[in-house]
Amino acid sequence: MLLALALLSAIAPLATDMYLPGLPALADDLGTSTSSVQLTLTTFMAGLGLGQLIVGPLSDGWGRRRLLLAGTVVFAVSGLLCAIAPSVESLVAARLLQGLSGGAAIVLARAVITDRTTGDLAAKLFSMLMIIGSVAPVLAPVLGGALLGPIGWRGIFWVLTGTGILMVVAVLAVVPETLAPERRHGGGLAAHAHNMRYVLGNRRYVGFALTFVFGFGALFSYIAASPFVVQDVLGLSPGQFSIVFAVNSLGLMAGSIVNTRLIGRFHARQMLSVGVLTLMAAGVALTLEATIGGADRAVFLPLLFAVPVAIGFTMGNATALAQSEVREAAGTGSAVMGAGQFGLAALVSPLAGGSAAGMAISILACAAIATLSLFALTRTATSRADDVEPARP
Repeated sequence: MLLALALLSAIAPLATDMYLPGLPALADDLGTSTSSVQLTLTTFMAGLGLGQLIVGPLSDGWGRRRLLLAGTVVFAVSGLLCAIAPSVESLVAARLLQGLSGGAAIVLARAVITDRTTGDLAAKLFSMLMIIGSVAPVLAPVLGGALLGPIGWRGIFWVLTGTGILMVVAVLAVVPETLAPERRHGGGLAAHAHNMRYVLGNRRYVGFALTFVFGFGALFSYIAASPFVVQDVLGLSPGQFSIVFAVNSLGLMAGSIVNTRLIGRFHARQMLSVGVLTLMAAGVALTLEATIGGADRAVFLPLLFAVPVAIGFTMGNATALAQSEVREAAGTGSAVMGAGQFGLAALVSPLAGGSAAGMAISILACAAIATLSLFALTRTATSRADDVEPARP
């Protein structure tokens, strides 16, 4: 089941990075502009965030499995629609649908783990998802580049269609319903609004969720700006950039593996503190090197490697700790984190820009907010939002 949930969680980088090498050919085939083609990425990311906000709260009342099945079926169908799209307008619409269904898969994968586990075990499982999921950003662009020649950009969407079918089979085979009927909440907009108040009214949840969101913001600042910084500022070739990106992705994996092995000997919150403080230190050092030290590659690249390593100690622990605070509305809690994650990613991308200083300052700002959120909002022992309880039938 963990492997199936990892596949569901990895759908964002798979559906984003695999077709990127084919964007120029896609623009030529459909006779459209680069900006129009880039809308296929923008609408997909918007769909990821919106899909989580819609499906997460619904799953608290309807259960996880049937929504998960519906989401994976729609993802497979949307891949087919992308593969046969006759125009860029129809491709943009299909990508929005693909993002909505992909968001459903991501939010429900987190909710399923929250339904089944809590505490350090949940943190360990979320870290294991990070380990498996960190392989996808490394392999997806390489696989997309290898497939582009033989099967073209439409063939890549056929591969994503097949991935969607595999997801459907995996859910049918190994993912049971994890939310018992007696734990489900009343339906309707009023119940959803009440559950949102229950989630956002929990100070500790908000603190852990902001740590998660801004930790991802720091990571995405690196992802968005690194192609320009590594090649244009540090002077490396595209091939060398691919090596740097792959090594840093392995750093994310290594941080997650070490975190997984240490949980049990240390509490998840302790490991999370290590992660955000390391991220903060890396942000400070990168900013000083970019603004004062001249961005020497021999110094800048090792400091940059520390960012994904720190994220390996941050994302899984923050997810587990946040979700443990709102177990009675796990779908809504997962949706809020997911929407914040991709919403912030859309904001930091232009803010990070293409300069070493811009990227470093963006990483530092996100790390600072994550650190402040953790230590200022999660100190109290309470684990429920004042007097607010989740909606009931």
